[in-house]
Amino acid sequence: MKKRTPSYPWVTVVHHPLIDHSLSIIREKTTQTEDFRRHGGIVSMLLFLHAAKKLKLESYDIQTPLSPMKGKRLKKNVIVVPVLRSGIGMLFALEDLLPSAAVGFIGLARDEKTAQAHEYYQKLPKIFSSNIVFLVDPMLATGGSLIDSLAILIKKGAKNITVICIVSAPEGLERIHKQYPDVKIITAAIDTHLNDTKFIVPGLGDFGDRYFGTTDYI
Repeated sequence: MKKRTPSYPWVTVVHHPLIDHSLSIIREKTTQTEDFRRHGGIVSMLLFLHAAKKLKLESYDIQTPLSPMKGKRLKKNVIVVPVLRSGIGMLFALEDLLPSAAVGFIGLARDEKTAQAHEYYQKLPKIFSSNIVFLVDPMLATGGSLIDSLAILIKKGAKNITVICIVSAPEGLERIHKQYPDVKIITAAIDTHLNDTKFIVPGLGDFGDRYFGTTDYI
């Protein structure tokens, strides 16, 4: 299910037939909102399943219908932080997998002319060094929004951060690694480049607009 891309050894590209199928559907420009949401959720869930492989467990006593035994449960040390607003679409896919995870929000808006992001909202739970933080944003383009978000989380005390994206651009991957080399990145695809307006190519347009049905696909 996992294959490391030689050019980006710090990035995990998750390969799965269901990812390939659903990712193709959300890339298609004629895909309507309902199908975009459904298949965006499928890709997100499979990425989360991969990211969750190293979550810590603790033992506790349970009673089956036949006998007592030791069960295992996830430690309650996971924090999920979606970058608003696109990251909310990925958060929905996580609810059934990690219903006890704490959730924080970072709101960043991109200036379409400069491609620079500015923060307009922040609400985070208390973060300890023992927390596992999943920072989620569907599109890793220039990396600016995620770098700003990483700076916020690290300032709040986060030590173990994994970035989860659906589609990534080489420019953003390299920029994040240069500034935060210890941050792990999980993605479904590394596309070829950014165009003149800083959109990922081939990409899938603006994830937030397509997910929430607010404007045309780009």
